[in-house]
Amino acid sequence: MSDLKRTPLYDAHVALGAKIVPFAGFEMPVQYPTGITREHQAVRTAAGLFDVSHMGEFLVEGPGALAFVSHVTSNDPAQLAVGQVQYSVFCLPDGGIVDDLLVYRLGEQRFRLVVNGANIAKDWAHVTRLAGDFDLRLTDESDDIGLVALQGPAAEEILQPLVDVDLASIGFYWFEEGHVAGVAGVISRTGYTGETGFELYVPSDSTRAVWDRLLEAGADRGLIPVGLGSRDSLRLEMGYALYGNDIDEGTSPLEAGLSWLVKLGKDPFVGRDALTAQKDAGLTRRLTGFKLTERGFPRPGYEVIYRGESVGPVRSGTLSPSLGYGIGTAYLPLEAQVGDELRIRIRDRDIAGEVVRLPFYTGGSLKR
Repeated sequence: MSDLKRTPLYDAHVALGAKIVPFAGFEMPVQYPTGITREHQAVRTAAGLFDVSHMGEFLVEGPGALAFVSHVTSNDPAQLAVGQVQYSVFCLPDGGIVDDLLVYRLGEQRFRLVVNGANIAKDWAHVTRLAGDFDLRLTDESDDIGLVALQGPAAEEILQPLVDVDLASIGFYWFEEGHVAGVAGVISRTGYTGETGFELYVPSDSTRAVWDRLLEAGADRGLIPVGLGSRDSLRLEMGYALYGNDIDEGTSPLEAGLSWLVKLGKDPFVGRDALTAQKDAGLTRRLTGFKLTERGFPRPGYEVIYRGESVGPVRSGTLSPSLGYGIGTAYLPLEAQVGDELRIRIRDRDIAGEVVRLPFYTGGSLKR
């Protein structure tokens, strides 16, 4: 008997003919009968609807909430206004990344931390272990909240008639509390595709109704459901990191190109001393983008050859649906420059590639 969990939309995916696979401890749709390439193109040209209800949500509230969130994350939540969202990371004392997350400021001393589905148990243990000296309440809301992402250039046009807030007034990485198809929730202008779009947090038992209403409302504007396959290709085209591939406990945010998330000048936070020391000593490697200049599919785990030496595995890789060639990320020596040649060992062949600047794809509808 499987111990995998199911999101509130599992039955909807099955009814739509999705191919279901294990992912992050859940049974999730990797693609629908339309196929990954068609789903990817729909998000780039019209709109796609994702089930991201596997993500975890932790509520932090009380007089010590701000101080605690500042202590456990590398970014500075004191910079957030109520209604604003921040990308951040949890770090270990040695600077390794426990997880990347979104921080929502719901009130002056009320925050929601949105974490990766595969890391819910680990992250919950991490934050509860660190909460003892702070005056606050921690609540794991993960099973009570459903989350769907509506992404693509037509997203705002599709969503606006279904909500009671003015979407045009919500800036990137801001949110409003309101109603979606009559269901109370949080409407957030966030996403991981490079396209304009929204993430909608609603009660778990209302998620199916919201999902069905969105698909109905967007049917004549090109909206289709999209699965994990296109979610991965879309985020990689933008150079966005994926936990477990590009970042993990053995990588630091400085090495991962996420130094903009690290506020070394704020009050002490977990990992600050190690990250300060790493910055002072100088990095030896950095997460870097590459493209193939020969035909090939650079899958995660393939060996990367730079200046004649193996420098580790491909971290993320795919054949880009938008660009038509192989793209990926790897940790390369700091001296690697845009245009440098490298090779990816695919089976028994070394396929030529070159270092490129991120993001790979620059034609998205998202304007920050």
